[in-house]
Amino acid sequence: MSKNKLFSTKTLTVLAMICAIAFVLAAFVRFPITPPIPGLNLRYDPKDIVITIGGFMFGPLAAAVVSVIVALIQMVTTSATGPWGALMNIVTSCAFCCTAAFIYKKNRSIKGAVIGLIAAVIVATVVAMLWNMLILPIFVGIPRERVWPLLIPYLLPFNLIGNTLNAAFTMVLYKYVKAALEKARLMPKVEQAQGTKKSHIGVIIFSAFVVGYMVLWILAWRGII
Repeated sequence: MSKNKLFSTKTLTVLAMICAIAFVLAAFVRFPITPPIPGLNLRYDPKDIVITIGGFMFGPLAAAVVSVIVALIQMVTTSATGPWGALMNIVTSCAFCCTAAFIYKKNRSIKGAVIGLIAAVIVATVVAMLWNMLILPIFVGIPRERVWPLLIPYLLPFNLIGNTLNAAFTMVLYKYVKAALEKARLMPKVEQAQGTKKSHIGVIIFSAFVVGYMVLWILAWRGII
């Protein structure tokens, strides 16, 4: 997307809506994935789904801008982790959303979307692990030696499951959100992602299966089922 189109009135309106929805999801739709860890409150929020959908529509720059805005709003409203928490949110959101949006921008097809989202899961999980080792002791206030034993049994599956949920929900919702915005004339119709109707349905069914599997995994891991 060109710079002029990024700053058009309609685009700014949609991006403002995306920021608002992402903030509400981050603030009020948060739930644990891992079993309780003393001194560490890990909770998944689905804001990156909305930001990634925005990135698919308007490009990686838009995803980065929304990630920064949402993280800063969180910092001054609902977050207790201050600038370090905001920095962590910005880095992890950009790692997922911008990676997916960048690859999809280069290949606007179902294959491009799937490759972009798979790459986003891998990149965001690796980045989150590296930043957890570096930043977690600072903004959570736990000794660094307590972080190392948590990496593989808790932090890796937490980030991997959360990013996989983001990818699956994005794949299911993107087409319908874009169609609704086009119908409301809030964005121009763009070239449809290449692929047959059967491939669209297949990807959606598989993504829904992944979501269901991840939910069952979380419930089993937490001892609920």
